[in-house]
Amino acid sequence: MTSTGSLANSAPVTRKIPCKFSDLLALQDFERHARRRLPNMIYQYVAGGVETGRGIQGNYEAYQQYAFVPRMFVDVSGRSQSVELFGHTYSHPFGVAPLGGASFVSYRADISLAKAARAMNTPMILSASSLIRLEDVYEANPDAWFQAYLAGDQPRIDRLVERVANAGFKTLVVTGDTPMLGNREHNTRSGFSMPIKLTPKVCLQSALSPRWLLGTVAQTFLRHGAPHFENTDAERGPPMMSSKVRNTQARDKLNWKHVDAIRKLWKGNLVVKGLMSPDDAFIARDLGVDAVILSNHGGRQLDYTVPPLHTLPEIAAKKGSMKVIIDSGIRRGTDVMKAMALGADFTFLGRPFLYGAVIGGQAGVEHAMHILRDEIDRDLALIGVRSPSELHGGLLRRAPYYGQGSQGENYGK
Repeated sequence: MTSTGSLANSAPVTRKIPCKFSDLLALQDFERHARRRLPNMIYQYVAGGVETGRGIQGNYEAYQQYAFVPRMFVDVSGRSQSVELFGHTYSHPFGVAPLGGASFVSYRADISLAKAARAMNTPMILSASSLIRLEDVYEANPDAWFQAYLAGDQPRIDRLVERVANAGFKTLVVTGDTPMLGNREHNTRSGFSMPIKLTPKVCLQSALSPRWLLGTVAQTFLRHGAPHFENTDAERGPPMMSSKVRNTQARDKLNWKHVDAIRKLWKGNLVVKGLMSPDDAFIARDLGVDAVILSNHGGRQLDYTVPPLHTLPEIAAKKGSMKVIIDSGIRRGTDVMKAMALGADFTFLGRPFLYGAVIGGQAGVEHAMHILRDEIDRDLALIGVRSPSELHGGLLRRAPYYGQGSQGENYGK
């Protein structure tokens, strides 16, 4: 089976697709296939949101509320989807969002994600809640970014920042939307807990998912020992299955003073993640942050949060030299294009790439990236532009058939 796409121009590229990926035609397909391979508790941990689930659903619906007004008779040959960010030219306008606990979902998933991102020349953000040492992930991909969950304790912050710098990371991402964990009722219902307890429900689910039990859990223990939370602090955290829970104390004390101190200490690119309010984005801008990631944590923290896409235009209009990046709810090339038309400089996705790792390791992640890459190349041509930099709000309308006003709205350049 073959697929026709484009990397940096409009010349068609033929790519052989393994038979095991033949039913994976869109990013939504990855979730369906991955679910069959995972115990329900692990699937729910990845897929679930909080409380009513409206945070997740709202993210998807936000993108459905916009429609394109494409231009015709435009020469769209020689297309390129490359984007410059922090002095690095990435081949595509999307990257891998941080995914906590990914390597308990798929064997060594953080390494698979890092290597796939490197192969595709697109950024990958390593989560502080990862189970693989940040130094090992940096070795697999020296262009990876590191995301930190920080307590409001400056000495602890300083030690972790020093460790990240010594490892060689050039981009530090500070997440602000986790003063405490959201109310993830689905975890309680499915049997998932942290630390994981070997209840009859958990044991039965694990036994009924042998590919996960043997391919992820057994392989991890046999080859690397008990998984630990390796990167929550400068020092190694506790084992994932220990009764000692990872240190999440004092996160509710984290505030803008700490961000200001980090900006003065950290010499690389500083990104603040988890913002939705324009006021917060402008505080970050004034502190000299290099970029913000507009995100409601994929609907996993506070239910009924505003979809980041809805505050994006206001923030992008006054961003100054700061970059504005967005995640949460992106599943199609058209979603990437809508975000960039509304002012985003870059986009990130999480769950689909993790599902790719579940299905096929690094190759599965790359296949998901190829699908998104090909959609974007096609979308650029059909919209009537050659590159993401040519996208603007005049190409979008709030479509009346999605419940918006009868005339629609023009978002202008």
